Amino acid sequence: MKICVIGLGYIGLPTASMFADGGASVVGVDRNEKIVSALNRGEIIIEEKGLDKLVKKVVSSGKLKASTIPEEADVFIIAVPTPITEDKKAEMSYVVSATEDIVPFLRSGNIVILESTSPVGTVDGLMLPILEKTGLSIGTELFVGHSPERVIPGQILHELVNNSRIAGGINDISSKKIAEVYRQFVKGEIYETDTRTAELCKLAENTYRDVNIAFANELAKICEKMDINVWEAIELCNKHPRVNIHQPGPGVGGHCIAVDPWFIAEKQPETAKIIDLCRRTNDSMPEYVATEILEILGQTAAPKVTILGVTYKPDVDDMRESPILHLIELLKKKGVSVSAYDPFVKGQDGVENDLEKAAAASDLLVLGVHHSEFKNLPFATIGKVMRHKAFYDTRNFVPTAVALDEGFHCYLLGAK
Repeated sequence: MKICVIGLGYIGLPTASMFADGGASVVGVDRNEKIVSALNRGEIIIEEKGLDKLVKKVVSSGKLKASTIPEEADVFIIAVPTPITEDKKAEMSYVVSATEDIVPFLRSGNIVILESTSPVGTVDGLMLPILEKTGLSIGTELFVGHSPERVIPGQILHELVNNSRIAGGINDISSKKIAEVYRQFVKGEIYETDTRTAELCKLAENTYRDVNIAFANELAKICEKMDINVWEAIELCNKHPRVNIHQPGPGVGGHCIAVDPWFIAEKQPETAKIIDLCRRTNDSMPEYVATEILEILGQTAAPKVTILGVTYKPDVDDMRESPILHLIELLKKKGVSVSAYDPFVKGQDGVENDLEKAAAASDLLVLGVHHSEFKNLPFATIGKVMRHKAFYDTRNFVPTAVALDEGFHCYLLGAK
């Protein structure tokens, strides 16, 4: 079987590699020539556990190659970005372009699968009219559907194989054929359904998490006003056998939880009231944290803040929709000088790879992302280069005993 994967990002490249490792002949397509050139050398430009070794293996074996244009294949998988616009609408131009690009290469018996997270109706309303230009009978000669991934950065390869998956086809035969494609490497259950249900399931799964996080963030604000430690309260609540409150924080990022709920609200704005409110609650957290930082700084002249971590989640290099980047911009607009340190981010303007250099002459150290490395911060060393010794933890992650011993004033989101 030959598979053509359109889009070689955080999902497309691991997916292409897994199919190649499973024995398929795979061509990965991306318009970014830098990505294509690197892949054909057996190299990657993103960071994901185990992916570098897997890519080297399948490229050297000849099972995976990259190109800037599609090729004829048995299966076409579209895994391009679906970003959000400023007015909180899905930007679908990448899906449209990818679908148009494969039309000249489609033949009878081919399978077209959309993996990109998309609003309900994308396959039916957006892709099918384009695919009909092939002249092939949709559903009998050309089999089409949606099969969303269910993975988390840092564990993508493991979860691609072991997590369950949904195969949503435009008809029953499309669902079955899509399921057969993924059974080449997926060990988890594969559930067959229709396309629109598959599209909604992906959005609903991430919206569930967003709603829960919004509840936790609202609790954090409430607890601060009532002189209660929200982290202790949540821990005790979760002792209840039917309660599982998520954790608060400085905001929600990534290309899933921070984006997908808007795709539901876009289609049903008059009904999705809770979803809309929760999304706005989480989007408000960088502003809330910025206000708290200003309160901590007080009347400090020409204040400088050092942010620890700029990615959207710990122990990865992914900065998509990172609330910390938004927090940094807010602080700068309020007249605060900001430096940042992140061990996972290389070559990014404004992000240092030396902690002491980032913290030099700083008035406040802010933990934005709970990278494992930050569990045991060298407060003694950092304190020597800071102007004022103050530490604000937005994740309840760092044990502060050492910081207190070194004369730091310590603050915690969700606790006064």
